[in-house]
Amino acid sequence: MEYIEGFVAAVPTKNKEAYIQHAREAAVVFKEHGATRLVECWGDDVPSGEKTSFPMAVQCKDDETVVFSWISWPSRDARNAGMEKVMKDSRMSNESNPLPFDGSRLIFGGFQMVVDE
Repeated sequence: MEYIEGFVAAVPTKNKEAYIQHAREAAVVFKEHGATRLVECWGDDVPSGEKTSFPMAVQCKDDETVVFSWISWPSRDARNAGMEKVMKDSRMSNESNPLPFDGSRLIFGGFQMVVDE
């Protein structure tokens, strides 16, 4: 079953178009290195919680929007090998494709798919 790499970030709202361009350029690189799909979602209805929430998790500021995204890989092994190549790819360097948000507040992790209906 597919393996999913998930991400949540706080992106300055003014950087929406730059973020979309960054994601499109990154998608090409991820797919070249084995990813089957890259999905980017711009927050539209992401409420703050009292104990937990997406905005709290990424320390979202008033002038930022929460972004949720994921990358599908054929397997965890494919993800591990692909991510290693992606991180070494010069197109993913800060000089070539700088992050239009604070990467220190990015949350990410790998997930084994258990239901896909």
